[in-house]
Amino acid sequence: MLCRTQTVAFLGIVAHKIDVQVQIGGGLPAFTIVGLPDKSVVESRERIRAAFLSMGLSLPPKRIIVNLAPADLPKEGSHFDLPIALGLMGAMEILPLAMLEEHMALGELGLDGSLSPIHGALPASLKAAAEGKILICPEPCGAEAAWGRADGGILAPGTLLQIVNHFKGAQMLTAPQPAKIERGVWHRPASLAFVKGQESAKRALIIAAAGGHNMLMIGHPGVGKSMLAQSLPALVPPLTPEEVLESYQIASLAGQIADGRLSDRPPYRAPHHSASMAAMVGGGPKAQPGEVALAHLGVLFLDEFAEFPRPVLDALRQPMETGEITVARARAHLTYPARFQLVAAMNPCRCGYAGDPSKACAKVPRCIRDYMARISGPLLDRIDIFIELSSVPAHRMAEAVGGEERAREEEGAIRQRIARARLIQARRMEALSEEREREQEQANGKGTPRRLNAHIPDSMLEKAIPLESAALAALQEAAEAMNLSARGYARTLRVARTIADLEGEEALAPIKTPAIMEALELRRLHETGPTGFQRSGS
Repeated sequence: MLCRTQTVAFLGIVAHKIDVQVQIGGGLPAFTIVGLPDKSVVESRERIRAAFLSMGLSLPPKRIIVNLAPADLPKEGSHFDLPIALGLMGAMEILPLAMLEEHMALGELGLDGSLSPIHGALPASLKAAAEGKILICPEPCGAEAAWGRADGGILAPGTLLQIVNHFKGAQMLTAPQPAKIERGVWHRPASLAFVKGQESAKRALIIAAAGGHNMLMIGHPGVGKSMLAQSLPALVPPLTPEEVLESYQIASLAGQIADGRLSDRPPYRAPHHSASMAAMVGGGPKAQPGEVALAHLGVLFLDEFAEFPRPVLDALRQPMETGEITVARARAHLTYPARFQLVAAMNPCRCGYAGDPSKACAKVPRCIRDYMARISGPLLDRIDIFIELSSVPAHRMAEAVGGEERAREEEGAIRQRIARARLIQARRMEALSEEREREQEQANGKGTPRRLNAHIPDSMLEKAIPLESAALAALQEAAEAMNLSARGYARTLRVARTIADLEGEEALAPIKTPAIMEALELRRLHETGPTGFQRSGS
């Protein structure tokens, strides 16, 4: 007897259909799984055997062969338990073969026949919908899987016995309710209104939030760098439903969705500076997504920027340019979307107090030069905005903030300005994209349109960012004086475009000189270094 069921195998965020073929034939009793399974798949034999015993079933004393096709695709994960078990019951003539062919299943079996949650329910749901199949997944994953499709083609049993009873008509499983998106919820109690002083840093952060620009903050310990960074995700508009779906596919594979809850807030990832290369860019035996992929469409905050290992920081250079990260391993070669906004913070030197005569060490300015040398020039060149934060005087620290109500009002006004600026950017990109196919060519590797100024392709800079003659002359003069690279020149243009958008300029209005000068000032620190340290003299 031969029975076929279907499941999925994950390569990156792509779910591939797997045909599970179960055959029970003559020969010595054996239970063999073929088709390039890893150890977790091979171990499913014992979990299935125990789950069957809990239901009063026993495997037939015959030769059982399970083939996972295509055989050249690696099969990893415990979610193969359920489709193999269903295939076995189909081959044992317990379940009707015709009904099994209409379903796609994944789930891990417990020894008592219960179904445990698994990773990847959301991309599996999308694949089942594309194949026209009903998805069977564990009950804890039902809300997550149901969010990916609107036709209700999801079954979420709690045990193997429940799905058997459903197929036999003894019990009717209803489709789970989709997960509700938490709208506007930001769990970190950080607000720009609670940051005392640092007006120039706040202005820079608003520009970064409006245009999606990468930003580096340099300042003494305790001046508010971390609080400013934590305020950023609450300032930007919520993700669209398409962006939520794209972002949470990665989170689903990494097991980062708690109880099936989704949020429309952009991801915020803040790895410790001891993070390894695999933790940052992805890797391991199964080439799992790293922090850069989990921060897709959100913020990657790197505190103590210069304390990260230099190879880890340099690994950020490619995804900062392309919006995707390729994890190449001996057994896997996977590409994840990774269009994140980098926000970094660091001290000006190792002691942290360069520029403060009362606290700085005796090694200034050498300690500044040595500390900044931890970060490569090509990585710094990919950062759009540099800002140096100074210590806040004691009398400013004693000033009253104005209470939570005032903080919400101020932050609400800032969010409105940023939302209007992003709306202008969206209109600009629509105006420059005459056909939908052309817009798709401007998308990143996984389909999210480049609507922010930070993502304007170089080929569209001339049309998207026209300059007044005076502004062009000022930019050319400053570019020569500051020795800007071609990348630095283009990034200055993008920041200037965002400044104009915040001022409410027309989508394709020529950039004026004040916007160019402010954009150049926000890049000046890249050329001079913190506390006025001249790189040219290092």
